[in-house]
Amino acid sequence: MSSKEWREVTRDRMFLLLAFCMPAVWMFVFGYGLVLDVEDISFVVVDRDHSSLSRDYLYRFYQSRYFSFQGELAGEGEADAWLQSGKARAVIILPEKFQERLLSGQSADVQTLIDGTFPLRADITKGYVIAINNAFNMELLADHLGRTGGLSRDEAIRRTRPLGLEVRYLYNEEVRSTWSTVPALIMFSLMVSSPLLTALGLVREKETGSIYNIYSATVSRMEFLVGKLVPYVMISAVNVVLLWLMAVFLFAVPFKGSLLLFMATSVLFVLTSTGIGLVVSLLVSTQQAALIITVVVSTVPTILYSGLIVPVSSLGSASQVQAHLFPGMYYTNIVRGTFLKNVGPTVLWTDVLALAVYAAVLGTIGYRLFTKRPNV
Repeated sequence: MSSKEWREVTRDRMFLLLAFCMPAVWMFVFGYGLVLDVEDISFVVVDRDHSSLSRDYLYRFYQSRYFSFQGELAGEGEADAWLQSGKARAVIILPEKFQERLLSGQSADVQTLIDGTFPLRADITKGYVIAINNAFNMELLADHLGRTGGLSRDEAIRRTRPLGLEVRYLYNEEVRSTWSTVPALIMFSLMVSSPLLTALGLVREKETGSIYNIYSATVSRMEFLVGKLVPYVMISAVNVVLLWLMAVFLFAVPFKGSLLLFMATSVLFVLTSTGIGLVVSLLVSTQQAALIITVVVSTVPTILYSGLIVPVSSLGSASQVQAHLFPGMYYTNIVRGTFLKNVGPTVLWTDVLALAVYAAVLGTIGYRLFTKRPNV
């Protein structure tokens, strides 16, 4: 049965090409396109003071890797045009007498206009601006203490910062979004391609009528289902290796965990995803219906509730319940854990168990739904 199904798969060259190319293309496109880093924020300035202190303040933005200086404006009236055209995402406006007020002990208000079209990006930009502004304030205070208190600069800085803060990023030391999204894209590619190929491949026999040869044959239900699924599981297993190679060598994502654990759990996830395709194929009779249902069932929950873009822990309570109903979340935990954290079964056993339960339940449903005496 498996060899017959494999011949059916290889006979359709376009289907075979899509089976191996589709996951790799998705990984390539989304891997380069789904970048969540907020860097090179284009900005312009309005410096109405043109003093050494105002230039010192702005220089902190010039040298930051998070900002990209685009030019200096003659006045605030030009700011709207830059923001509306998208040439600048932020405008920093320094008032007149900026230096004079600060050196005399008065406060000076710096206005920052931020393009809020993308709220998340705007919030992160605001955080960068606040951090640079706080650092500048602390240095001003240290200089003031040094002048008035006769302290050295180091001592003045130490007194202005009695509470030290040391931040270390673990598992993703450079805080690259690709290190987080690319492993999750392995889940996305398998979650969409495996059930889609399985459903289309099985329903195709219904449309051509060749399924009736199976109905009249002596094979059991279990032999039929296993024989049908084996080629698609093998194709998806090959895709696991291909996607892993792309993640490690093309996107330079470090793999710190056990390769054996990753491969074993990936095959378990493939059994789960192909099980979804099996169930869909037994419920519909046309490839169009199989395509639509499979895309809806697999794609939408995978994007929203798997942790691909937003961590599940950041979702609302109702959304978290929905996330636990789909297998994508569990496999996302496994791939990120094996890629970045070097964690093993002692940490991931609940996710592995959940996938095993999904695979068993879907296999049981498929077995119960399939009958060799279909309704006519």
